[in-house]
Amino acid sequence: MVYISGYISTTLISTAVLFKIMHWPMAGILLTLGFVILNLFFLPTFFYHRYKSSEKKLCE
Repeated sequence: MVYISGYISTTLISTAVLFKIMHWPMAGILLTLGFVILNLFFLPTFFYHRYKSSEKKLCE
């Protein structure tokens, strides 16, 4: 889940930047969608797994 959402958000943001540079339509929607996926899915799951692994490391 972490890797998939990170890959999708990175791909969408990269594509949106290309679309913005080329002045193609749908760039704003792609950029917004990429940042929404990044902030709502990738970052929370990434930091949750990182917190759990550090907590597990401290208990040992």
